[in-house]
Amino acid sequence: MDVGAVNSIVSTASALDQISLQSQVSTSVMKKTMDINESHAASLISMINQSPLATSGSVGTRINTTA
Repeated sequence: MDVGAVNSIVSTASALDQISLQSQVSTSVMKKTMDINESHAASLISMINQSPLATSGSVGTRINTTA
């Protein structure tokens, strides 16, 4: 086997390993980002549920519609 061919195979294998690692890191970062977003969404929903609704006054107690 030619030394150049062996070097080419080694370099290709190394490049594929690097691409695989980059893909794994990207996937890990994406999962962490999605977890953080899920946590923030849950916090926002919790805040909405804790907000009291307006029961008096003209703001938030009437629906103005026109046809």
